[in-house]
Amino acid sequence: MYVLSSSYCNSLPVINMAMVQVSEDIEIDEVAFQIDAYDVDNDTLTYKIQGQNAYYFKANKQTGEVTIGTKLDRETNDLFQIEVVVNDGVYADVIKTVYIAVLDANDNKPLFENLPYNRDIPENTPVGTTIFTASATDIDSGRAAIVSYKIDEVVPNDGLQLFEISETNGNVVLKGPLNFNEKSPFYQIKVNATDGGGPLNNVETFQSSTTIALIAVKDVPDIDPQFLNLPNYVTIDENSPKGTLVFTVRARDPDTGINDPIVYSIESTNAQDLFQIAKSDGKITVNTVFDREALLDISAVVELNIKASETNPNVNGVIASTVQTLQISITDVNDNGPNFYECVGDSCTQINSFTGVVDEHSSVGVAVARLNIRVKDPDQGENSTFELKLDGPDKDAFSVSPSSGLADSIVQVMIKNSEAVDFEKKKTMTVQIIAKDANADFTSTASVTININDVNDNYPEFEKENYEFSINEHCKDGTIIATITATDEDALDDGKITYKLVPGSMLKYFEVFPNNGTIYVKDGKLLDREITSSYTPTLQAIDSEGKTGTTVVEINLRDINDQTPVMNREKYETFVQENDNLEIEIQARDGDEPETQNSKIQYHIKDGSFSSNFTIDLDSGVLLNKGLLDREAIDPKLNGVIELTVIASDMGMPSLSSSATVIINIADVNDNSPKYLNDDYTFHVKENEGGILVGSVLARDADQTDIYNRITFSIENTFKSFIIISEPSDEGYLGNIKVDPAFMLNYEGEFKTYNLTIEASDLGQNKAVTTVHVVVEDVNDTPPEFPADLMLCVKENTTVSAPLGAIVGTDVDTKHFLEYALVSAECQCGGIRKSCPDEWFKVETNGDVVVNYASPSAIDYEKCDQAFLTAKVVDIKTEKGPDSTEGIVTITIEDINDNAPEFFTVQDFYVVLLERVDKGSAVAKVYAEDRDTGENKKTEFTVVNVTFISSEGNVPQDLIFYTDTEAQQDAEGKFSADIRSLKKMNTAQKGKFIVKVEACNPDLLCSTSVLELLTVDSSYKVSLRFKSPVSVVNENLPRIREILTSATKASVHIFNVILEEKTQRAGEDVTVLEAYFVFPNGSALDYADVNRILNSEEVYMEYGIVLVQLGFTGISTTTDGGTKMKTEVFIMIGVVAALGIIAIVTTTSLVCIRRNYKRKLKASKAMNSAATVVIENQKSGPVVPGTNKYTSDGANPVLNMNFNTVADLGFDEDGSSIDKESLNSLDYNIDMNMTENDSMPMMMIEEEDEEDDRSASPYIEPLGAALAQREKKRENESPNFAFDNPAMSTTDL
Repeated sequence: MYVLSSSYCNSLPVINMAMVQVSEDIEIDEVAFQIDAYDVDNDTLTYKIQGQNAYYFKANKQTGEVTIGTKLDRETNDLFQIEVVVNDGVYADVIKTVYIAVLDANDNKPLFENLPYNRDIPENTPVGTTIFTASATDIDSGRAAIVSYKIDEVVPNDGLQLFEISETNGNVVLKGPLNFNEKSPFYQIKVNATDGGGPLNNVETFQSSTTIALIAVKDVPDIDPQFLNLPNYVTIDENSPKGTLVFTVRARDPDTGINDPIVYSIESTNAQDLFQIAKSDGKITVNTVFDREALLDISAVVELNIKASETNPNVNGVIASTVQTLQISITDVNDNGPNFYECVGDSCTQINSFTGVVDEHSSVGVAVARLNIRVKDPDQGENSTFELKLDGPDKDAFSVSPSSGLADSIVQVMIKNSEAVDFEKKKTMTVQIIAKDANADFTSTASVTININDVNDNYPEFEKENYEFSINEHCKDGTIIATITATDEDALDDGKITYKLVPGSMLKYFEVFPNNGTIYVKDGKLLDREITSSYTPTLQAIDSEGKTGTTVVEINLRDINDQTPVMNREKYETFVQENDNLEIEIQARDGDEPETQNSKIQYHIKDGSFSSNFTIDLDSGVLLNKGLLDREAIDPKLNGVIELTVIASDMGMPSLSSSATVIINIADVNDNSPKYLNDDYTFHVKENEGGILVGSVLARDADQTDIYNRITFSIENTFKSFIIISEPSDEGYLGNIKVDPAFMLNYEGEFKTYNLTIEASDLGQNKAVTTVHVVVEDVNDTPPEFPADLMLCVKENTTVSAPLGAIVGTDVDTKHFLEYALVSAECQCGGIRKSCPDEWFKVETNGDVVVNYASPSAIDYEKCDQAFLTAKVVDIKTEKGPDSTEGIVTITIEDINDNAPEFFTVQDFYVVLLERVDKGSAVAKVYAEDRDTGENKKTEFTVVNVTFISSEGNVPQDLIFYTDTEAQQDAEGKFSADIRSLKKMNTAQKGKFIVKVEACNPDLLCSTSVLELLTVDSSYKVSLRFKSPVSVVNENLPRIREILTSATKASVHIFNVILEEKTQRAGEDVTVLEAYFVFPNGSALDYADVNRILNSEEVYMEYGIVLVQLGFTGISTTTDGGTKMKTEVFIMIGVVAALGIIAIVTTTSLVCIRRNYKRKLKASKAMNSAATVVIENQKSGPVVPGTNKYTSDGANPVLNMNFNTVADLGFDEDGSSIDKESLNSLDYNIDMNMTENDSMPMMMIEEEDEEDDRSASPYIEPLGAALAQREKKRENESPNFAFDNPAMSTTDL
């Protein structure tokens, strides 16, 4: 049965939260969230958190503020649940499971995977090869999980040019060639992985980590061997024993990472088999004992071409090698003594016996004739030095020449004692020549037999012992020097005397005719006085018997002029001021014979531009100026520098000469006055032009330096109207005459012509004066006019290059020239006149208005439909006053179809009541706007994709939705269309639809948008019962909807109004109104939510009475099996019933107090007894029926408390809070969450009657009621939230 209660029922607290998002970076003791709970009775709430994850948080018991107890980590646990516990101090704890969604903070660095990244790579690895791929992951989410890569550092530094890394995929690529030897063989690459950043402790943070990759470059055999120590030249003594080490060749493989063994060989040599080289260690040793003197044909230098080869093939498959030449010089040892030889031409024969002949009584020093003796020592240098001496019986009569020699000498035996050589005493004389090595014990002897000729005893004799003659140096060959003859007293020698010049060294210079004694020059080119000034050959006169007479001929060389004078300096430079005198000495020397004409030097100046201005002393070379030196007479380009050429000539025949440059720097002095280029000037100037240039006078100062030729100008009679400013020019100095800026010339004034006296002066106050005539002219000063109301048009996005139109201005001045320019531009955009988006238009100087194709964006009608150009017309010949006038050019922009429709959002999502969706039902609406106009903006919509998203994942759907075939256009030109269903929906679906819609205009310019349809399934349908016929409920439906909407703040969707199939009482019409309570965000109220709201005191006081008047009796939920009533809300009957109850309460208060005392005493007794009774599934601890005291497993605040029946229970109404708590112990307003704590259903416990005669009732005692209640728990497996409470009036009132 259903009971209507007229009293207010205390409600359980409501926890209004299901999920909380908490960032993982919130620190311990910082606020995480606030427990959202309320009590419609405004009872004070206490809060706590429990469950296995409760340690993460600490809840403030009084405020419900939750702080962090243990640090959260999203990467470990991103979603977990806790139990939020709220208590209002009246009922048991209300517990609700709340999910904690841990939000990501960027608290993790990227971590590298697959470490290490160390690699060995060949040095010939191609550029562009991927060396390795760095891979790092970041366990954060979103952009914080996106990892980018870079190279922080490469050691050595030049490695930065060799490696690069892909920012996105981490590929490390070789971007430059490697070289094991010339570059580093090892590289350390520091790779940085940085995430995409994200908030951490409310700061945008980027996390990064680094790792080191070691790259070892592997050498490859690509370089030929290199010699390490091979010189160009080594030495070894001759006769060195076989095996003697000459040199150890060392070579290496430059590919140090390969270091291939090197083998050595002799590629070639100029002397075979003398040396050998060890293949493995490169030792060069003597292979054959050799004699240096046997190798003189190769200058005793052996050349070995040494080859060093690698053992293994190189990268090209060949044996790499290199060849280098080693020269081995064979050094001499003193292993040979001097020996005697007889030589004929180049052929010499070693002999030890010689025969010669000499006349008796030959003069001392006369060599024994017919001796061909040569001594040779084949050793080298000092080792070939030898000494000669005579021995034998006649050694005292002769001498040997030379007494010592080196290597190879011609030996003569000469008369030492003429008297001892006497044919009459000895016809044959014998001596031994002993040749001894000067540095070793080597000696050889040659025997010389000298045959003495019997001769006449008289000798030819010259007239003088000495003759002296002179000839010119370098004279012609054959020049006769002199004829010298001798006489011999022997008559037999008459006409038989012959002549000869000795020594032989003289014969290359001079020769004598043997028959007449005439001496002549043999080779005149060799006669150079500057090398040898005289020669003294000996002239021999030989008679028929060979007797010789001698005389000394002294031949002196006369100097000829063959030496050119040499200047002491190539260039002379001096400085002198103009108008001063110059004196500079030029000097030269001549190598010919001093004090002769050949060496005498004279000076003169070579003809030139300035040669006539100077003179030079012929003999001393002193250079002087002729006349004053004038700097201004010199070309200014020469900068005062005069260059002369002075020639020094000797007096020989022919004369020889040389020259030197003389540079004379003439310094400027201020010796010139300024001069005007014109005697007078006439200038014209326009009136009313303050500061305008009138004209320029030109003056020049001939001085050539700035300090002396600088000119300043002044006006002697300015009329206070003009100023003059000096300014340098190429021709001198300009005096720029200007109108005084503070003064305006007035054509209509006193003067139309001004005569100015202009004075020019240099810094030395040298002055010049000229007259300037200034003529004042009238000016043109009328501005041009701009045409009015100029209108043009253009299509948007136009590409036409022709002008849109032209601006044609007018000017009343006869001398004018008009040009046009754009001043500014404004556009009408969206009805507002403002600056244009870009410079779409420009104005040419001829007035043409054209499209500016250099603008960053094209003309766009959708941005702006009109442009207003402010242009100006300028008279470039205007001389006075404004030269321009501005005006407006209006350009109308015409639309073309160049925009796709654009969706705009009216609401973020749509809520779909699945049970109300039939085929053709509208479930949503799309809106789009095309910025084009007219036909171009007409829009059609099409559904192109549907996806259903639920807890089980994303499920693609058939196109179960479609759009209206014709979109609707509103007054603003925006289009919309309903999204409709092709079929009836499954009312049990839980999730949302994602619908992709395409909007296109007539030219098929399209765009897409996605709609989100949130579904409300049938579990949210609530049934409201009205004790009224269906027709009455339908009639009151608008009012009922209005009341329910106001009460719940939700949108009330009436689904059905039907007559209940089986009414609770016969003869009554009960109408069931099925409705959904949906909020704009897609959430909906279920039965429990509606129940809680309508049961609140505030809602009841405002809306409950009206609903009761409309027949409302209760709420039930609707299941698949039909309507199951849960009459937990009872709206008060009305104000009259409430007043009646108040009267009953007032009149029966004493009775109620008495009954309460009695009932509670019995309840205490029942509790004591019930504690001793064991029933299956019974809760432990005492239970007090009729109060809200439960065991520790219940939802009551009083836990595990043993009640003493003897104790004072404090049942007085004024002081007992326990009594107050028991008033609502059987209140039907129980939150569904309560079942989580107490699985025992609340069944009706009948109250005992006041009269004793009713004790026969089966539930008369509280003990029986308690036991009966627990027994029913065993019989009922699931809680029933719809129950009857007939005892409510006796318990709660």
